[in-house]
Order: sequence, then structure tokens, then C-alpha cells
Amino acid sequence: MMLTRLGAVLRKEMLDGIRDRRSLVSLLISALVGPLLVTFLFSRIAERQRSADEVSVPVVGMEHAPAFVDWLKQQSGVEVVAGPADAENAVRERNADLVVVIDKEFSEKFSRSIPAPVRMISDGTRDSARPKVRRVRALLQRYSAEIATLRLISHGVSPAVANPLKLDDIEVSSSQQRAATILGFIPMFIIMAAFVGGLQIATDSTAGERERASFEPLLLNPVPRVSLVVGKWLAASTFAVAAVLFSAVLCFFAIQRVPLHDMGARFRIGPPELLSILAVTIPMAFLASALQMTIATFARSYKEAQSYLGMLMLLPTLPGAMAPIYPLTNQPWLAPIPIMGQYSLVSDVLGGKMPPVYLFVVAAVATVATAMLLIAFTTRLFQRERIIFGR
Repeated sequence: MMLTRLGAVLRKEMLDGIRDRRSLVSLLISALVGPLLVTFLFSRIAERQRSADEVSVPVVGMEHAPAFVDWLKQQSGVEVVAGPADAENAVRERNADLVVVIDKEFSEKFSRSIPAPVRMISDGTRDSARPKVRRVRALLQRYSAEIATLRLISHGVSPAVANPLKLDDIEVSSSQQRAATILGFIPMFIIMAAFVGGLQIATDSTAGERERASFEPLLLNPVPRVSLVVGKWLAASTFAVAAVLFSAVLCFFAIQRVPLHDMGARFRIGPPELLSILAVTIPMAFLASALQMTIATFARSYKEAQSYLGMLMLLPTLPGAMAPIYPLTNQPWLAPIPIMGQYSLVSDVLGGKMPPVYLFVVAAVATVATAMLLIAFTTRLFQRERIIFGR
């Protein structure tokens, strides 16, 4: 009998949610925002990296260092052009990404084996120019190293004398792990979808009912309070789960289309990884809906509930803000902590290190248990006259 009543409440809230365009719009936005940002941002980053492969280098004072200019022209993908008369102003006004200026004393000092002055003018605030600046700076350093080697040889000195250390960089992380650091905000997008997907129903079925004074006639029906609360919760959770599914699947296809190889990273994610991510994040949809319902129950109006829940939306962003300060990957003890555990496990999956199955179980049980505690608390709130009749 209780299941029948619960099903009736669930169907009623689901129909109201489907008819409410705001619910459908919030579901659509929560599912699309992550994949669209992933595709756009990384496509732009990859495009900037490719632009450094074919770089035009404006040079002022080419007549002072013809050998150096000829060396630049011989480098792959480098085009040397005449620089502007006012180099600093050209870069400041963004008419040029960078300008190389060769001083008049270059030839004299170069012939005397004295450091010859070369200036590279750039704007460090321009993200789009940074790959080109790095490429040109590397070319200048390479030319300097080659000339230094030739000078040592001409004096009968082995170039090894100038290199007292032989440094070998040994990278122990895989390409998948390095790519996962680039895609570290994907878990935040998926968890954010859990909070946005069911927000409309969770708010309307609690604060909205209270503002419309429809709590009283609703409670006159022979339906236990727990059935009312659980039915509303499951309706909001259904929309939240749908948002998580859509967001995760769309992120999966978006990653396949992102040209990570242009950024020097290789990344592989298949159906097993996608299923693991869903296993971690779907329980978060139930917790998010329960938390939203509990907070919205205290609100006297729909607008007041939105102001409270607006601050709640900061929760999914906290792990992403902490990640640069404190590493959240490969931290099994975080699994029982809602949101933090989901972020940590999804990051491990994206990094190619599949966590043990028991961590998925621990994270799911802890998250759902927290949601059930919140639902029990919300049920008690539905029994208070101040909540039902308060305006």
C-alpha cells in the first residue's frame, strides 16, 4: 500500500516536472554546459599550439645580424619578416604577437665573443601569443647554445666542459595521467549536473508548495509524510540522474573529438571508463536532490529557496579549487566523503588508474546513506506546523 501511494506521488511530481519548461531547460543546460566548454576550450588551446608550428617572426635590425637571420629562416615553420618601426607599441596595441629587436652593437660584440644584445618584445597577458613566444624563445636559446659550442671547439676546448651536469629527465607518469590533469575539471562538470538537473523539481515541490499554500490540501490525503517526501525526492533524483547520464555521455564523445595530440598528450577513454564514472557520480544525484529539498523546505518562498540553493552550487566547485593545492588523485581515504570522493575516483579513472571495486561501493553507500539521513530529517520537517503553515 505504501509503495502504491509513493508511486502516485512520484508520478504526480514527474508529470509536473515534465510540464514545467524550467525543469527541462535546467536539465538541458546542466547536460550541455560541460561538453560544450570542454570542446570549445580545448579546441582553442590546440589551435594555439598548432599556430606555433607555423610562426611569423618580425625582426627589427636584420642588417645587423645577417647570419643569425639566415639561420632563423632555415628553421622549419619559421617565416622572418621585417619588424615594425615602433616595436613596443606594435606589441602593446596587439598588432604583433612578438618582435625580435637586434641592436646595432650586435655584429661588433658578436665578433669579439661578447654577449650580443637581442631583445624579444612580447605581452605576457596575451594567452594566444604564449605558444609563439615560447617557440621563438626556444629558437634563440638554441642558436645561442650552437654558437657557444662552436666557439669552444674553435679554441680547442671540448663543449662538455661547459656542461658539468648531464641531466636526464625521467617521467614516471603516463601520457594518460598527464592528459587527465588537463581534463581535471570534467568531474566538476558531471557533479555539477547532478546539482542542477533536479534543482527545479526539488525547489518547486517544497518551497513552491509552501508559497502556493498547497501543503495543507496535499497533507489531507491519506498518504504518510514519508511517502510524500520520498516521492518528491525520487522525482527530483530522476531528473538529476538523467542530467548526469547526459553530461557524462556527452563529455565522453566530446573528449573523443578534442585534438589532445596537438597539446602533446594522448588520452584514451572507453566504455569501461564511462561506466565507472557513471557508477561513481549517479549516487551523487540522489544526495544532491535530498540536500536541495532539505534546504528548500526551510524557505518560505520559491525565490528565497533559490537564494539559498545558489550558495549550495559552490559545493561542486570546491574540489576543483582544492586540486591545485592538495592532490585529490590516488587518495582512497576520500571515498566515503561525498563530492570529494566522487571527484577523487573520477580523476583516478580518467588518469588510467582504475580504483578497486570496494572504493566504488564505499563511495556509493556513504553518499546514499547521507541522502537517506537528509530525507529522514526532511520528513520530520514536514510534520512541523511552522513549516506547513508558515508564510
